[in-house]
Amino acid sequence: MLKNRKFILLFALLLSLGLVLAACGGSDEKSSGNSEGEGSSEGSSEEGSSDYTVGMVTDEGGVDDKSFNQSAWEGLQAWGEEHDLSKAHGFDYAQSEDESDYLPNMTRLVRNDYDLVFGIGFLLEDAIAEIAEQNPDNDFAIVDTVVEAPNVASITFAEHEGSFLTGVAAAMKTNTDKLGFIGGVDSALINKFESGFVAGAKSVNPDIVIDIQYVGNFSSAADGKLIATRMYNDGADVIYHSAGAAGNGVFAQAKDLKQKDPEREIYVIGVDRDQYEEGAIGDHNVTLTSMVKRVDTSVIEVSNQGLNGEFPGGEVLVFGLEDEGIGIAETNEEAYTEEIATAVNEWKEKIINGDVTVPQTHDELKAFEEEL
Repeated sequence: MLKNRKFILLFALLLSLGLVLAACGGSDEKSSGNSEGEGSSEGSSEEGSSDYTVGMVTDEGGVDDKSFNQSAWEGLQAWGEEHDLSKAHGFDYAQSEDESDYLPNMTRLVRNDYDLVFGIGFLLEDAIAEIAEQNPDNDFAIVDTVVEAPNVASITFAEHEGSFLTGVAAAMKTNTDKLGFIGGVDSALINKFESGFVAGAKSVNPDIVIDIQYVGNFSSAADGKLIATRMYNDGADVIYHSAGAAGNGVFAQAKDLKQKDPEREIYVIGVDRDQYEEGAIGDHNVTLTSMVKRVDTSVIEVSNQGLNGEFPGGEVLVFGLEDEGIGIAETNEEAYTEEIATAVNEWKEKIINGDVTVPQTHDELKAFEEEL
């Protein structure tokens, strides 16, 4: 009887010792992994590849709008490639056809365990605010507007500054002294593009005529083409669009006119990304320049901050000329001449140095014009 008790006691002791050793071994391994992830960027990348996932929800323009949404998606793809991830296995997007899709798309990504969800565009402001309140442990980011919440990073840009430079380029390029601006939705954000463009053009020529019209959405290329047709017929020879996918119609009309009359000087100024390729037609290109807004870079930066445990929740991030978050494309060397480039760079320095304050609203634009 005594021998049996001794055997049972010895067996229990050995079993307990084995469990303790196993627990210690597991704890050391996990600790080692966390230490490596926090201690080096290389370790962080490898650990984050499996632990931190990012999704984005487009606005109505769609992921292939050749503009705003596409730039964001390109940034997310680059981030995924950097961390050895693949679509649907670490990063993904949800496409919205209209505003009724915004919240359901975000909800689906959250339910699929995406740690960070981007809302691409100010139209998603209400949806981001609601989903962020419902999911306080998730990270969210909104592009082009501000949502005040501790788990939301608000990404904004100095679009008015870049648009000012496109106005300078347009005013120097025009032969008719008539320009056009086509916006998507008439809103505070797109008014920044409009105000900056008009201010830049009138800084070169106060008497220049600028036709301003809005499509009413960011998706109808047909409506964008119709408005561009009227503007070009009325004598405008350079049109700046800030209309998302609707801006594709502006390019279509300019290329149609160029194809009919190759000698006609007619141009489009692109937006958000370098839209040089959209203007290609045979041996010609109707893209004068583009106001490049580095949505792609901002997506990469915020995603990496989240991956590294430094997500800027509650912060408003501003990307402008000085940090190259905003720029102007020089791809079309034939149309965007050295003379134009020199003038644009001079105005750029004035803006960065504070010598010129670019208007962001209609009221600020009116005051700006009164001082010219």
